Amino acid sequence: MTPASPTTAAGPEAERRRVTVRGVVQGVGFRPFVHTLATSLELSGHVANTGDGVVAEVEGAPAAVARFCERLVSDAPPLALVERVDQVAIAPTGGAGFAIGPSPRTAPARTLVPPDTATCADCLAELADPGDRRHRHPFITCTNCGPRYTIVTGLPYDREHTTMARFPMCADCAREYTDPGDRRFHAQPVACPACGPRLVLLTGPGDAPATGGAAVAAARRLLAAGGLLAVKGLGGYHLACDAANAAAVAELRRRKERGGKPFALMARTPEDVAHLVHLGPEERRALTGAARPIVLLRRRRTPAVRAPGDAPEPAGGVAPGSPDLGVMLPYTPVHHLLLGLPDDPPGPRLLVMTSGNLAGEPIVTGDREALDRLGGLADAWLTHDRPIQVPCDDSVVRVVDGQETVLRRSRGHAPLPVELPAPVAPTLAVGGDLKNAFCLAAGERAWLSAHVGDMDDLGTQRVFEGAEAALEDLTGVRPAALAADLHPAYRSARWSVRHAAGRPVTRVQHHHAHIASAMAEHRLPPGSRVIGVAFDGTGYGTDGAVWGGEFLIAGYGGFTRHAHLGYVPLPGGDTAVRRPYRMALAHLRAAGIPWDADLPPVAACPPGELKLLARQLERGVACVPTSSMGRLFDAVSALAGVCQSAGYEAQAAIELEAAACDGALPEPGADADAYAFALRPAHREGDALTADPGPVLAAVVRDLRAAAPPRLIAARFHAAVAELVREACRAARERYRLRTVALSGGVFANAVLSSACAQRLAQDGFTVLRHRRVPPNDGGLALGQLAVAALGPTGGG
Repeated sequence: MTPASPTTAAGPEAERRRVTVRGVVQGVGFRPFVHTLATSLELSGHVANTGDGVVAEVEGAPAAVARFCERLVSDAPPLALVERVDQVAIAPTGGAGFAIGPSPRTAPARTLVPPDTATCADCLAELADPGDRRHRHPFITCTNCGPRYTIVTGLPYDREHTTMARFPMCADCAREYTDPGDRRFHAQPVACPACGPRLVLLTGPGDAPATGGAAVAAARRLLAAGGLLAVKGLGGYHLACDAANAAAVAELRRRKERGGKPFALMARTPEDVAHLVHLGPEERRALTGAARPIVLLRRRRTPAVRAPGDAPEPAGGVAPGSPDLGVMLPYTPVHHLLLGLPDDPPGPRLLVMTSGNLAGEPIVTGDREALDRLGGLADAWLTHDRPIQVPCDDSVVRVVDGQETVLRRSRGHAPLPVELPAPVAPTLAVGGDLKNAFCLAAGERAWLSAHVGDMDDLGTQRVFEGAEAALEDLTGVRPAALAADLHPAYRSARWSVRHAAGRPVTRVQHHHAHIASAMAEHRLPPGSRVIGVAFDGTGYGTDGAVWGGEFLIAGYGGFTRHAHLGYVPLPGGDTAVRRPYRMALAHLRAAGIPWDADLPPVAACPPGELKLLARQLERGVACVPTSSMGRLFDAVSALAGVCQSAGYEAQAAIELEAAACDGALPEPGADADAYAFALRPAHREGDALTADPGPVLAAVVRDLRAAAPPRLIAARFHAAVAELVREACRAARERYRLRTVALSGGVFANAVLSSACAQRLAQDGFTVLRHRRVPPNDGGLALGQLAVAALGPTGGG
């Protein structure tokens, strides 16, 4: 974009321009910024929100108009994301003054809605100031912070198109809202104790509800006494308890049917957890940024030196067996009030803050629904009367090799789009059945939905349907084609077929979609090809087997299977996933290693089940073959005695990673007893290479009998997988002359493995693509499905 030749508002030298600003420019104070900028440059005109973004007309001296156009980008508000500025010269009209005009009622929705943003420092200062009229106001917000996406009911982004429309502004708020010099000038969620939403604490039947400050004080007392509290947040309800209270944590785990899955913590400041975890500058940046996700922080192996009682300690039941603590900082005024302001009496300094639902169900957003569905989980409800329009769970990130990696893309990130490498026709990709997120795209933008959840729950399927319709309305994208997973039984794929209404549905192989997702995130153009390493737990293969340890030569248009982990039986399907010892026994049998009684998975398997399993494997009953790397991690975890039964997804692999963190990964060639896969040539020309895990399993058994600790076995196994990736990619480079490797799939959420693979590949001169803004797990699958369906026909593969 080139700035216009200059304009001015008075006399024959005046110039007038219409300027359209596209990007995240609504709900971030862009119109007030434009107003202030134009006024300071003595320009006349007006500005308004439209379906295209923000449109301004400015008139004045040519130099002032040129300066205005330059500063639209350079001085934009902190939450704005300016993608494009278009200008056109129009005839001067004269006039004086600059106004914020009404938004057109018929504008198509093509602009970007900002994500919800954590409470800013200015608002926090007012929250704690007894002299401020918003002292302790649970809904304090301004132009630079607060709810956005979760309160939007339509576009353009004006108060009447948000859930704040039901709260008429009082005279004081209205004066701030219309004052160009005020921080709340045209801040749509603006409110105060006189006119805003009301906070209330509900307890037992017949008890009088507490309101306002009394509600917060009572909620803090309940938490301090070991109670469980349902808290209404921005995108749904949380369940909270005192993280230092072992009994409260155990009771929350029991009521929520959580199994051993780690809980997330909420801490007032990074210093409250600095003694527990490794907290470098990148981790601090992720914790304290405007998105405020849950950040997976690596635990310290030894406690930090500190004075006794200097910092809080979470109960051991918060995250048993995990190498990380998931930590977030407060991002709403209610959270800050629950953790306490400086003049408050002491209370819990660390809170468990977990999604308000039973395991496997969607997050609760409605108030009546909260009383019903959370009735057996919570002792009280801290709620309010501002509706949640869009469900939005907490995002989850971790820092790997100094860069932030998104593992669950939701609050703080959605609905920001991903820029595509080429324009696409309007398309909907429905994602997978686990960690579902879907994707809408048109032109060069792809909108990944917020995290939906696992589609085996009917409630989640209803949430999916509602969220898909809402995102269509918000983006204005009306898909002419759909994309779905190849698996014939996926509920998401069946939904796409039922709702096709004559539109084409492209079925995309699971691991091809993973690699295409990484390619699209890095904006590789159509026609590109990469060596794709797709490691996960389950994906339907083109031969009917369960894939998951794949090396693909892939482009958007197709793929060739270069190599894969050797097939072993998956005895009993999901039963083997829940009982890793079954996977270990299947792998041992496939490797020809006897089931001796001294091996941990043999000892863990009940004798009757052991006999049945032996017959099942011998006869091949309910034993679909699998090449899954996720299942191999399960097997080694069980074989090493780390985890025999899994209460949540990937528990065995997560605990094996935790064991590997307790020791250093051996450098290539430095470990005389290193484990190694056998990469075997294809039986026929054109067939894939096979990575045989048998030698690795034999080496694990050898180490077990030499009394090697689990940490050494785990470290050697991770190093062996990284060496397999290096060897298979070297073979692919030699055969296909490719030097770019994409790492994708849920196994690469493992920071130890991801880092080891990337380091070795970089040493060998490969360009390595890893996910950053899009999850490597099935939460990023829809972007890959969309890329294959929409970009594949134009080249690649």
